[in-house]
Parts: sequence; C-alpha cells; structure tokens
Amino acid sequence: MLKSLFNDFISLIYPRTCAACGNTLFRHEKVVCSHCLVHLPKTFFHKDKNNPLFQLFWGRIPIEMISSLYFFNKGNKVQNLIHLFKYKNRPDIGIYIGQRYGGDLIESEKLADLDLIIPVPLHESKQRIRGYNQAEKFAVGLSLSMKIPVDSTSFIRNTATETQTKKSKIERWENVKNKFSVTNEDKIQGKHILLVDDVITTGATLEACAQILLQIPNVRISLASIAVAHY
Repeated sequence: MLKSLFNDFISLIYPRTCAACGNTLFRHEKVVCSHCLVHLPKTFFHKDKNNPLFQLFWGRIPIEMISSLYFFNKGNKVQNLIHLFKYKNRPDIGIYIGQRYGGDLIESEKLADLDLIIPVPLHESKQRIRGYNQAEKFAVGLSLSMKIPVDSTSFIRNTATETQTKKSKIERWENVKNKFSVTNEDKIQGKHILLVDDVITTGATLEACAQILLQIPNVRISLASIAVAHY
C-alpha cells in the first residue's frame, strides 16, 4: 500500500507518459498506453508469407522471412515512438516493443528453427554518444519473449557512417556497403539468424549486413524491424 502511494506521488511530480501519444499512462500501463497499443498502424506482415517487404529484397538477397511491426509515416505516432527511442535516451521503448513483438513472431512457422538474433551494429563512436544501440535493445526485447539468444559481438560495424535520413536509395547503399564484418565465424556458421533493426526504409542497411553474414557457410537470414516506411 505504501509503495503504491509513493509511486502515485512520484507520478504527480514526474508523470509517466505514453511514448507514442504523450498522454499520461495509467498505473497498469507501461511505455505505450492501451489506446495506442490497439490503434498504432500494425502491418501484420508476420502472418503473410508473401508480404510486400519481400519485394524490397527480390533478386538482392535470399531471406527466409521478413516482417515489421508498424507502418512508419512522417508525423504519425510511430515516428514519435521511434524518435524518443533513438534520440531521447529511452532504451526501455525498444525492449518493451521487442518483447511484445516477439510474442507475435514466435508464432511464425518460418522462425521455428531460429538460432540467433543479431542486431544491426552501431559503430562504437556513435554508441558512445547515444549510450546504446537501438537495434540491440529491440533484439533484447525479442529475446525475452522468443527465448532466442542475442549475439551483439560476432558481427560489427567497422566505420561510422553518415545518417541515412535524407539519402536516396543509391546513396544509402553506398553509405553502408563494406562497412560491416564478422568477428566470430564459428558462432554464426550454420545458423538461422534473425537480423533486426529499428526502421526499414530502402532496406540498404539490412542488405549490406545480410550480404556479409550470408558469406558464412550454411547461414540463413530472416529480417525484422520495429517499423517500415509506408510506401
């Protein structure tokens, strides 16, 4: 009882707000309010074996499965969510969303033999500035519900890259190609890997990563993200 009263008092001073809409969270709510959990624009791609995201990678890299949780549009609540997560020191958002989405992905037949979750690496210089790799926090959340281990050390980004935000599809590819490498081939060989990132726009970063990982014998790749640009 005392703990509950104390938490209520703290909430008055430092109100807990929804990461998507900014409204005050009720006591039972975490990170995202119940209304947003219901109304944020979900893709349901994990239920569609031939979802539109596959078209991004046709003829580029072989993938087992690809899915994103939400559609991302400029100015929508998903953009608010991602902005807080990436730039406002809210790693809890990625873990929370990952844990919820993992409950959906675990139902996919395509991921039944999944071995490993690998986040798209962030260069150490950027990670020092941001404090964390957002893709890794998403991966941790997925791992909690899917019971699949995360490997954040066997695949790294060699050099820092410029932001992809305002680049064209070709410029995005040029910005990330040959920027990644494997540090522990034995740990990756023969594995079905879920490669994850926060947002898929052109797919250039995931493609660059997957091309390196697929050079390891008998590796299979699936892809997942929090959001995908709605095009």
